[in-house]
Amino acid sequence: MAELRIEGLRAEVAGREILHGIDLVVGSGEVHAVMGPNGSGKSTLSHMLMGKPGYVVTGGSATLDGIDLLTLPTWQRAHAGLFLAMQYPVEVPGVALDDLLVEALSATGRDASIVHAALGTEAERIGLATRLLDRPVNVDLSGGEKKRNETMQLAVLRPRFAVLDELDSGLDIDALRACARRIEAATTEFDLGVLAITHYTRLLEELKPDVVHILVKGRIVATGGPEIADTLEDTGYAAWLTDDEPAPVAADPLADPFADPFA
Repeated sequence: MAELRIEGLRAEVAGREILHGIDLVVGSGEVHAVMGPNGSGKSTLSHMLMGKPGYVVTGGSATLDGIDLLTLPTWQRAHAGLFLAMQYPVEVPGVALDDLLVEALSATGRDASIVHAALGTEAERIGLATRLLDRPVNVDLSGGEKKRNETMQLAVLRPRFAVLDELDSGLDIDALRACARRIEAATTEFDLGVLAITHYTRLLEELKPDVVHILVKGRIVATGGPEIADTLEDTGYAAWLTDDEPAPVAADPLADPFADPFA
């Protein structure tokens, strides 16, 4: 069984420590949900795992089947079997979707001849209009179409682990259901391990978590089964929040259009 293992992970951004020692282990076919309020470090965790510039590791480790992810450039982390579904998928003008996936599969020695047929099958399955497959990656797609597109890419690439950074952000009910159900199916079809980062339980109504972690102020303060997510619907995060620290400060989107709105 493949394993994504995070131990004592500490990280800072612009000199401010955001993660204060994260420990969790995701196995093949498992769904782990990380939930928490704004400013808790959820998106920082996803960016650290995939190697976004500007995030500095100050301690701990993150390995995929013993491979030290934190020492690798982003493309090698992808080769190792890690996939990131971004909260805000970016447009890539001039790059055709099928060319992107052919190159990605070929680079890891897999059969790229399946891409065209797989795209058609997965587009239908995820509810993405096939006419959109001829566009450059994510160009002129709506928010929901971009999320469906990323989910479709995940299904074609078949990574070992997927980090979903607020997959539910900006999705209507139908798109959320389609994406979540496809990823849930992938946990059995090719033993996909999932680390799903989210604020809300609505994603977890379709993408069934095995384990739920509550992340507050850079620390996992509670871990348990799906019942934790159900409790949050009634209580919110108040039990883990105090008034002795300043509220998180939003990033300036004009300074960096891809910055986390909250670290």
